[in-house]
Amino acid sequence: MNIKYEFVTGEIVEIEVSNNIAELNIEIEKITYNSNQKERRRHYSLDDMQGHGLQFEDTEVDIVTIVEKRERDALLRNELDKLLPQQNQLIKKVFFQGMTIIEIARTEGVSEAAIRNRLNKIYKKLRKTLV
Repeated sequence: MNIKYEFVTGEIVEIEVSNNIAELNIEIEKITYNSNQKERRRHYSLDDMQGHGLQFEDTEVDIVTIVEKRERDALLRNELDKLLPQQNQLIKKVFFQGMTIIEIARTEGVSEAAIRNRLNKIYKKLRKTLV
């Protein structure tokens, strides 16, 4: 009987052996294969699991905080939409356009105190509904 050996270099050598040695070689290969199979059964590839639809939690990201922030932002947007158009414009000027109270007072032709009073009324209204 012939046995093939393949070396790391890619060289293949075929030698002729007696039947007893060939049977012993086959037996050793079966034992080695079964041992490797037992070992492989206990290990799972995470890539294979993800390929089958399983997902794993990313512990670096705090999902609860992200969801709470989104809910808070949605609630705030909803309450801002309920403001009067003038109040909504004032909030946009202060928080989104970055205008100062002095700049807003000049463009609207009113005092700084008037703008502060308007903002305080808006803040008070928002505090009632958001807190």
